Amino acid sequence: MNLYKAAHVSLAKHEVLGQRAAVYLVLDHSGSMGWFYDNGTMQLLAEQALGLSANLDDDGVVPIVFFSHEVDLVTEISLGNYQGRIEDLHQALEWGGTSYAPAMQAVIDHYQASRSTDPAFVIFQSDGDPFDRKETRDLLRQSSSMSIFWQFVGFGLSKDLRFLRSLDNLTGRTVDNAGYFGAGQNPAQRSEADLYDLLMKEFPSWLAAARTAGVLR
Repeated sequence: MNLYKAAHVSLAKHEVLGQRAAVYLVLDHSGSMGWFYDNGTMQLLAEQALGLSANLDDDGVVPIVFFSHEVDLVTEISLGNYQGRIEDLHQALEWGGTSYAPAMQAVIDHYQASRSTDPAFVIFQSDGDPFDRKETRDLLRQSSSMSIFWQFVGFGLSKDLRFLRSLDNLTGRTVDNAGYFGAGQNPAQRSEADLYDLLMKEFPSWLAAARTAGVLR
């Protein structure tokens, strides 16, 4: 309930209260991510995404994509099953490398299959740059004509996130369909109010630009 209220306040502040969107969560499961799973940071992020979804979406469900150098799992978290769910799910997964494009394609495929008439708001988390930089750039450009907004969130040191950060300013897109912020080495210490404000920082401007460009109705 507290997360729902904090998200509600941020949506009102950024003048997107009443906007509908399908919230997605993409979680890095590369080998360097162990600490963030062990200390509960990833479970907290999932709950924070659920709090946002409870304001934006009508089904109380957040599709989740776990990825490393490939897509490890596509599943969901809901208001009825969120407690301890990230820990339970990730325990069955192998650690791997880092490639963004397969996870991005999984989101696109899921969103298109859902036939949703609402835009998608994708929280895409990673702690390091990927092997597949060209493929990632290509997919971000291709999806700029779709009703999908990518909010990239970097965990860890800034020097390890140069490529992820660069996606915020990628050229050659129909509209600017991505935002970025670095959550630092201790993301769980960030207040919910601060987190939701950062998540919403560029979403309103994308909504306006996407409508002007005919990407959104």
